[in-house]
Amino acid sequence: MNRELEQYIEREIIPRYAHFDAAHRTDHVRTVIAQSLGLAAHYDVDADMVYTIAAYHDTGLVNGREQHHIDAGRILAADAELRRWFTEEQIAVMRDAVEDHRASSDHEPRTIYGRIVAEADRVIDPVTIIRRTVQYGLAHYPELDREAQYDRCLAHLHEKYAEGGYLKLWIAESENARRLEELRSVIRNPQRLRTIFDTAFDAETTAK
Repeated sequence: MNRELEQYIEREIIPRYAHFDAAHRTDHVRTVIAQSLGLAAHYDVDADMVYTIAAYHDTGLVNGREQHHIDAGRILAADAELRRWFTEEQIAVMRDAVEDHRASSDHEPRTIYGRIVAEADRVIDPVTIIRRTVQYGLAHYPELDREAQYDRCLAHLHEKYAEGGYLKLWIAESENARRLEELRSVIRNPQRLRTIFDTAFDAETTAK
């Protein structure tokens, strides 16, 4: 890893996540960075590029969620400081990877870099996924009561993670396939799902 690049990103990019919703703050980007670098060890890729892609992948949330992947790609490509460490060709590859990371994307990531960050961004852990869904619901739909938040959470889990959901996995070396089945077993168990939801909901609302 290039130390100057790392110092720049730690100083100028990572702190931006402190201003996003609770599901996309600094702990999230650090998790995606760590998982991206772990997956990258299985491939002949540039670790500095992997690190940078992961660091910038959600920066577009500054403009809202709907087009955040596109906006993040623009933010990366517009950052003149990155020209100190990368060629224009590398920056174009990184921009594509950031744009392709979104789980609801209508196309497969165009490069191995896109597949790595897309896979790392999944962070498939039942408790974490449900907690992040609760956090997002409270941040964006504060008018909903507990039961309505639960209904929204359940609908999201089925749409994205249940059998037939839109989530796609891209890296064979990832443990996400096993973790996804674990999450699906929770989704199929209403009592267990409700217990995890209530615990997360109580923690988030008490914290506020």
